[in-house]
Amino acid sequence: MPITRAFKSGNSQAVRIPAELAYDDMNAELEIARHGDVIVIRPAGKTMKDVIEKLRSMPKPPEIETYVPIELPEREGN
Repeated sequence: MPITRAFKSGNSQAVRIPAELAYDDMNAELEIARHGDVIVIRPAGKTMKDVIEKLRSMPKPPEIETYVPIELPEREGN
């Protein structure tokens, strides 16, 4: 497990993330949370706005299928 140190960066505390653990996208937004002595850094979740934009960018189906109900046979005992 790689070890790193915290250091001062302006008014904040910073941590250098070793190359083998770094994210490929250097501009990725990250969420940070502290749980007791453990600090968790992970990619920020998508917002609902991002999800809607993604859905709207998807191609529309060539035709919209309509629901056609099927009739089920009556079962004995009902």
